[in-house]
Amino acid sequence: MKFVRSSWNRGWLLGLLLVVATLAAYVPAWNGKPIWDDDRHLTRPELRSAEGLCRIWTQPSSTAQYYPLVHSVFWVEHKLWGNLTLGYHLVNILLHAFSALLLLKILRQLEVPGAWLTAAIFALHPVQVESVAWISELKNTLSGVFCLGSALTYLKFDRTRNGRLYAIALGLFILGLLSKTAIATLPAALLVVFWWKRGRLFWKQDVQPLVPFFLTGIVSGLFTAWIERKFVGAEGQTFDFTVIERFLIAGRAFWFYLGKLLWPAHLVFIYPRWNVSEAVWWQYLFPAATLLLLAAAWALQARWRGPLAGLLCFAGTLFPALGFFNVYPFRFAFVADHFQYLAGVGVITLASAGAAWLLGRYRLWGRPGGNVLCLTLLVTLTCLTWRQCGMYADIETLWRTTIAKNPNAFLAYNNLGTMLTLQGKIPEAIAQFHRAIEINPDYADAYYNLGNVLAVQGKMAEAIVHYQKAVDLNPDYAEAHYNLGVALGMLGRLDEAAGQYRKAIKIKPDYANAHGNLANVLAAQGKLDEAITEYRQTLELVPKSAQAHFRFGQALQTQHKFEAADLEYQKALELEPGHLPAHLSLAWLLATCPEASIRNGAKAVALAQQAVQLSGGKSPEILDTLAAAYAEAGRFPEAIETARQALDLSIAQNKKPLAEVIQNQIKLYEANSPYHEKP
Repeated sequence: MKFVRSSWNRGWLLGLLLVVATLAAYVPAWNGKPIWDDDRHLTRPELRSAEGLCRIWTQPSSTAQYYPLVHSVFWVEHKLWGNLTLGYHLVNILLHAFSALLLLKILRQLEVPGAWLTAAIFALHPVQVESVAWISELKNTLSGVFCLGSALTYLKFDRTRNGRLYAIALGLFILGLLSKTAIATLPAALLVVFWWKRGRLFWKQDVQPLVPFFLTGIVSGLFTAWIERKFVGAEGQTFDFTVIERFLIAGRAFWFYLGKLLWPAHLVFIYPRWNVSEAVWWQYLFPAATLLLLAAAWALQARWRGPLAGLLCFAGTLFPALGFFNVYPFRFAFVADHFQYLAGVGVITLASAGAAWLLGRYRLWGRPGGNVLCLTLLVTLTCLTWRQCGMYADIETLWRTTIAKNPNAFLAYNNLGTMLTLQGKIPEAIAQFHRAIEINPDYADAYYNLGNVLAVQGKMAEAIVHYQKAVDLNPDYAEAHYNLGVALGMLGRLDEAAGQYRKAIKIKPDYANAHGNLANVLAAQGKLDEAITEYRQTLELVPKSAQAHFRFGQALQTQHKFEAADLEYQKALELEPGHLPAHLSLAWLLATCPEASIRNGAKAVALAQQAVQLSGGKSPEILDTLAAAYAEAGRFPEAIETARQALDLSIAQNKKPLAEVIQNQIKLYEANSPYHEKP
């Protein structure tokens, strides 16, 4: 009993040590700022309510990718620590460490040699940094916990045939799929494990219980593939590969990932994208070498099944990212470190078991000499991980480091340019966009972002040229159509602007801004019925938009639907009490409406006075409205005085037409004032 307790305590101590070591290795990432698409994954303002949480589960387009459990965790995290990144990073790191402990339990249950070494390498290997230090990759760390938890529970079920354990294993698997469907390969990996343990597979014992796992995984995988094409953009000419080309990609990716596991040097956030061609003979060497390696492992199976099992688990877990399915990052590179987060377990386990066998053969395993060798390896990996974490300190560091290691990373130049734009470093940003276009002349995003910078500078004609190039390259680029519409509208080309807004809406029917701007254009063209239809559509999509309610009110007022306009202005002010145009329009309506039942002098005065305070009192238009409100309230001396102030400002600001209108209004106020001496 004393020996058992000692072993138990030792296991807990080593487990705690592994967690501490993992936390220490990732210290440089603890306070890392959001990078690349973190802003699209972290819970956006419109999703932070209970209704938003519901949308996360029911509307696939509401989040960057449809992994509702991940985005639900982000939702909870935002409630706990808001925008402070420390909490997000610590959750990722702790989930990663917990996965290492689950892996340890699995390997010990399977009696695999070198289990502790495998778990430690998995936790500390620098190729894992991208998955752990990148907040968005909670997808990997969370799904990893559920996947390994499901595997551990299923192995217990395999021993006991306990139905409760089976249900828990399936439930954990489903939770994992809701975090990232790449774990759909788990049932295949379990079959490989059973084959490795038993030397053969039995239908009733091994295969049949896993059928629900396979079916669930296949359905989830197909759904994710559809989502990637429909909402993420994983389709188009960039993904037009032949079957042979996809095998060429897969063969090369297999060796790339294997190489990075065995020799983790030159790790980059975005790797160079290969030029794949059926006509290049040497590219066939990669899939051929993969087949030879698997054939060699097959030949060894009579004596050692471990090598084939490890390689099959490695290749099988990688399968969703090997090029046979379209995933959005293939636009920039066919490989990424985060694609092999769990896949590396097969190779790491094989290598660790081999090391344990070799050290055991020379009587070094578990002894000081062997421990020193293993510790040296782990310390080296820890140092590499620490250094790799530095890349993820902030977005500028990430992109500049990526460019330094991969000078042809056009995405990095484009995203660095976007960041510089936000910092107001416009000339440098423009240079980055031009460099991205120079590397990849077909990169629509760079033209789009260059158009945005030029539009901010007021160079609308030049911006239009680049927006047009973006939509020519990517006709389904809704945002580019929208911004092209904005630029055309600012140049007075309203018909063309409306056409671009309609194209954006056709691509994204729920594009609220496009509906709103189309409504504005239609209203400016006098097409009020069509405009009102678009305003209604806008408000269905964004019912809490003060600007949409205000614009809708203006259109209704133009149609002489004064009561409805009054309600819309009031809604705008309820949503945004400081909305100056709504104050002004409602005050004017209440002061001058042809329908006497709508007019309300006292309320008009209060609104106009608030408008004066909001504007600083330097607007002749607002003072003119206040004068009209005073007149409606019967306060003619104040109306006359305020109107004269408005007249002085309009003359000073060279607004002659307005000055003439105000002069006539002053005469009218004087004529109606009982206190003014009449001629």
